[in-house]
Amino acid sequence: MASTQIQTTIIPHSQKPLVDRTYPSEAELDLAIERSAAAQKQWSQVSLKDRIAIGYKFIEEFRKTSDEVPMELTQQMGRPVSQVPGEVRGFLDRAQYMLSIAESSLADVSLKDSDKPGFKRYIKRTPLGVVLVIAPWNYPYLVSINSVLPALIAGNTVLLKPSPQTPLTAERFALALARAGVPPDAIQVLHLSPELTTHAVKNDKVDFVSFTGSVTGGQAVEKAAVEARGFKGVALELGGKDPAYVRSDADLDYTVAELVDGPQFRSISLISFQFQFYIGALFNSGQSCCSIERIYVHETIFESFVSKFVELTKKYKLGDPTLPDTNLGPVVSLASAERIRKQVSDALKAGAKALIPEDLFPAAQPGSTYVAPQVLIDVNHTMDVMMEETFGPVVGIQKVSSDSEALALMNDSPYGLTASVWTNVESNAESEAAFEKFVDGLETGTVFLNRCDYLDAALAWTGVKNSGRGISLSKFGYDQLTRAKSIHMKIKTQ
Repeated sequence: MASTQIQTTIIPHSQKPLVDRTYPSEAELDLAIERSAAAQKQWSQVSLKDRIAIGYKFIEEFRKTSDEVPMELTQQMGRPVSQVPGEVRGFLDRAQYMLSIAESSLADVSLKDSDKPGFKRYIKRTPLGVVLVIAPWNYPYLVSINSVLPALIAGNTVLLKPSPQTPLTAERFALALARAGVPPDAIQVLHLSPELTTHAVKNDKVDFVSFTGSVTGGQAVEKAAVEARGFKGVALELGGKDPAYVRSDADLDYTVAELVDGPQFRSISLISFQFQFYIGALFNSGQSCCSIERIYVHETIFESFVSKFVELTKKYKLGDPTLPDTNLGPVVSLASAERIRKQVSDALKAGAKALIPEDLFPAAQPGSTYVAPQVLIDVNHTMDVMMEETFGPVVGIQKVSSDSEALALMNDSPYGLTASVWTNVESNAESEAAFEKFVDGLETGTVFLNRCDYLDAALAWTGVKNSGRGISLSKFGYDQLTRAKSIHMKIKTQ
């Protein structure tokens, strides 16, 4: 008989155990999937109107316990507790928006304007069946809401597999859904080992897999799906090495503050900041697939930009994330900390220059999960720090002489999630024209002007190259979680 496998979540800043969860056996996992498939047949018969009403009830139920989320999430993954409410707000805002467009997005597509006499044609959006959502640890609420709620509203059932680092997030999410009226077997949380995850992906009754995580993890999910019988759909939201380009006419004070860490450095109080959600280079210790990891600055303003960027970076307080005045916490694990330090060390050996003295951040000791923020110059694309995802509080800043050089460097990446351009389009028509050239030329899923890494639920969230494939959010997010069924009726037969 196989021994019981236990999953233990380690608190990043203390390295102490937080919670344990027991993995199911393969037989137990298969039974859970069977129950999900059976529940889907019943859940899909609930009217769309009633499913949407349950979705709004879910928002109410989650809000009732949302005050418990910040410290609970901080303990699991280490983000400063002062910054977690922004994720809760974003989570609820996305839920609200996706519910508001559900009826129109899932409505039948009528073709009556082109029907011939005696015929009626239309296209239905029908659910896929059982959807397996494999969620990440770094933004477990924000990312899970992109797929879980739309999948349920579309008539699918959901198996939610959280990261071992953030198991409580999925349980809290599922509890609010159940209290809102989603049947127990229609939303199930599965704590799974990598081997069991592969087993679930290959299960014939799993119809679609939505994965968010590393490129390596995405490749493993894709491989398992290909090896399964049939041709199940897979959506992959993977890594990023997101670039920013600062043109010569950019508002430097505004741009630097945004690229460092969003609005908290623009004289906005911490209380106000808690209810916004922007991600600069150092927010969440840089642990975001869409964090700014490389910046290209026009040579005419390079020195001034770097000076301001360094000045703001030095103002961070690295320390215990459970304290309200901490704005930079640990990274998620000791292994992650060592990998980040090595990437910086390799860049320095290759000729990069570090501008932040580590002794400004005494908590950042070797062997700990605390990593000092770092700004690197004299970098180039032979260095790993400018090409491969860092997922830490580190940014490389490179001087460029033209828009064309910046565009070429921004595209010189195996990733393509988001990119941002910073320039004065309000007062300069030439700058607006230049931005439009970047819109057309950038190989990326999202292009920002004068902001970065803000996820608007009305816009499609997608990536190219090693950043993955598939779409979440917007009306296209519903398309991904349904299939088209064409109806062709010949009404008059004589």
